[in-house]
Amino acid sequence: MSAVETPLAAYLNGFTEDPGYLDYGRIGPMSSAVVAETRGQTEILARARHGSLGHFGEQDLRMRTAVAAGLGFRADQIVSQPNTSMGLMHAMFGLTGDVLLSPADFPSLPFAASRAAEALHVAMPQWLTADGGENSAGQVTPGQVRDQLTPTTVAVAVSLVDSRTGFRADLEGIRQVIGDRLLIVDAIQGFGVVDAAYEAADVVASGGQKWVRAGWGTGFLALSDRAVERLTPVVSGFTGTEITEPWDQVPPPAHAASAFGVTNGDGIAQARFATALEEIQAAGLPAIEALVCANVERLIDLADQFGIPVLSARDARERAGLVVLVPPVERLTALGAALHNHGVTVTTRGGTVRLSVHAHLADETVDMLRGAFTAYAAAAGY
Repeated sequence: MSAVETPLAAYLNGFTEDPGYLDYGRIGPMSSAVVAETRGQTEILARARHGSLGHFGEQDLRMRTAVAAGLGFRADQIVSQPNTSMGLMHAMFGLTGDVLLSPADFPSLPFAASRAAEALHVAMPQWLTADGGENSAGQVTPGQVRDQLTPTTVAVAVSLVDSRTGFRADLEGIRQVIGDRLLIVDAIQGFGVVDAAYEAADVVASGGQKWVRAGWGTGFLALSDRAVERLTPVVSGFTGTEITEPWDQVPPPAHAASAFGVTNGDGIAQARFATALEEIQAAGLPAIEALVCANVERLIDLADQFGIPVLSARDARERAGLVVLVPPVERLTALGAALHNHGVTVTTRGGTVRLSVHAHLADETVDMLRGAFTAYAAAAGY
C-alpha cells in the first residue's frame, strides 16, 4: 500500500519549472494543479455543453472565498481585479485627502497616487523621505511614517515587501502609529509566501502571477468596512450595484467592496487563482514560509562564500523570498553574464541582481548558481 501524499508534499511536487529558475518576484511559473485546472476550465468553455456556462459565474465566489481565507477578511470584502495595479488605482482614486507613500516604491503605488491627484485633485501624494541611504528608499518603517504624518494625511500606502531590497514592512507597527488613517497595502511580493498581519490593513491589493503561481489576470482588492465607508468607487460598473444586470436604469454603487468592480470577471482566471490559493491553504502558509526562509538562507550563505554583498536583510523577520545582491558597479555586467551563461534566471535592475526563491529549491539550481558565482569570482581573479 503506497503512502498517502501530504498536502505540503503535493504542493512542493507541483513545481515543474526547469532548474535555474530564481525569478518568482517577476513571474511564478504556474503550478501543476493550476495547469490542470486551466486545461479543464478551457475544455468546458471550448465545448460549451448545454448548461455548462453558468459554472464560470460560480468562480467569482470561489476565488473571493479563497482570498478571504488567506487574508482573514470576509468574502464580501473582496472584489475581483485583473491585477494588483488596477486594484491600487481604485483605492487611490477613491481617496479624499492626502496619502503618505514612498516615491521609490514599485511604480504601481506612486503612479496610482499621482494619476488620482492629477485627475481629481482631491487626494495628493505626500512623498515619504527614507533615512537609510540610497538603497533603502523603498523601505518604509513605522518610525519614518510616524515622523512624516501631517494633519491632512488620511492614508498611508506601502508595499508588504519592497521589490528592490526585499525588505518586509511591519504592518502592525505602521498601524499603531497611524491611528485610524487608512492603511493601503500592495501585497504582490509577499502574498502566498508571507504570513502577514493583513488584519492591520484597510486595503489590500495583490495578484496571483508571482508567488501564488496562478498566472496573469488574477488579482483582487480587499476592503475593510472602514475602507468601504471612506473610499469613493469612482470607477464602478454595472456589476458594482445591488441589482443584477440593471437594465434601463443606472442605480448607485453598492455600499460594499463589490462597488469597485466594473464588469464580470474572467471565470477561468478566477478558477486558476482559487486553485492556487486552495493548494496553499491545504499545505499551510506557515510551512511554506518556513521553507522559503530556509531557502533564502541557503542562497545568502552561498553569496557570502563568494564575497558578493547582499542588500537584503539578514533578519528573517524583515524579509521574504527576495535575495538582492549588490556587486561592485564595475562587476555587475560580469555577474549578470555568469548567471546567464549558467542558465540561472534572475532580475537585474538598478545596479542589483535579485534572486527570488520559493518553497521548492532544487539542488541542481543551487549547483547552477554556485557555478555562476565560481565563474564570476574566477574572472575577477579571486
